[in-house]
Amino acid sequence: MDETLPLGRIAGVRVSLNWSVLVIVALVTVALARSEFPAAHRGHSALQYWVLALLAAVVFLASLLAHELAHAVVARRNGVQVDGITLWMLGGAARLHSEAPTPGAELRIAAVGPLTSLLAGGVFAGIAAGPHMLHASGLVVEAVVWLSAINVLLAVFNALPAAPLDGGRLLRAYLWHRTGDRLRATRAASAAGRGLGWFMVLSGFAAVWFGHNLSGLWPALIGWFLIGAATTEARQAELRGVLGGVPVRRVMTPNPVTVPDTMTLAEFLSQGPFGPYRHSAFPVLAADGSLAGLLTVRRVEATPARARASTTVGEVMRPLAEIVTAAPEEPMLDLLPRLEVSPARRAMVLDAGRLVGILTVADVTRALAWPSGPAQTQPRSAAPQVTKKA
Repeated sequence: MDETLPLGRIAGVRVSLNWSVLVIVALVTVALARSEFPAAHRGHSALQYWVLALLAAVVFLASLLAHELAHAVVARRNGVQVDGITLWMLGGAARLHSEAPTPGAELRIAAVGPLTSLLAGGVFAGIAAGPHMLHASGLVVEAVVWLSAINVLLAVFNALPAAPLDGGRLLRAYLWHRTGDRLRATRAASAAGRGLGWFMVLSGFAAVWFGHNLSGLWPALIGWFLIGAATTEARQAELRGVLGGVPVRRVMTPNPVTVPDTMTLAEFLSQGPFGPYRHSAFPVLAADGSLAGLLTVRRVEATPARARASTTVGEVMRPLAEIVTAAPEEPMLDLLPRLEVSPARRAMVLDAGRLVGILTVADVTRALAWPSGPAQTQPRSAAPQVTKKA
């Protein structure tokens, strides 16, 4: 089952909801209906509290979406491709396919998020203070005030100078401008993100342990997310530094061992694991020598033993339509996104339709482990970058 629910396009950007959005909606609704609203305005029915709390939670999600849409729109105006936006438990994620081309573009893309949240907070504050609200229920005014405060808090938190928050991208833009080294700037912003994450984790657990306050689990969870996201961002920067400008042909394994599609599984198994078939996946060739698919040991194992003598490789292989393919001169950084989401975790390298190599995650790992790195050139493009907000 797909873990996201597509909502269509807004301003030309694909928007979807992750199932975990239900968690944040539930948490916000329960907190408002059972604590915040009754404490501020007594005497209302439980139904009123719950309905208004649910409405406030939905409007809060809309403000998160506005925050991410602002990133996406400004990114596209600065030449950065946007794959889409996903709302999830800890906020929103704008998936940027490539990085900003200049420090100035990075600054504009990052700054617009907190500014949008700050503007939303100001709008809600203006609504709460408007003359027409004087005749509204105090409970409704309380909900609008809460929306104002939460958006201002969101703006302030995201402005903290720590990756992957917007403030971390502002810090990276500044350091990139000062040093001219994007990789060095990314490392510094990621280190700040991990530092902030550990602070939130430790302080959250301290609140639970010493203060007996279970609400400390929330900042601890956000801090743990920041640590992971900052570490991932640093790893992506290393990938760009090592693989930038490197073509697929330099990383792939050339001339891989292939299997004919007419071979039976029994014949295939008889020649391994010490014969020619000693790997776990093999390109499958048709009679005319063209690539037909990919055979994995897992698919062979899924075939009943009694049927292997009469079942051919072509019947159980993963078809060509499900396999990632690449050209030898394609930049590695263009291939990585497709490779990482591929179920087979492999790419077939084709030159004019002819199989010339295979590229696996292990090949990429070997390239990254080489002390001097394959190349020191600047990347033509970058792996997808996910900008997430807590």
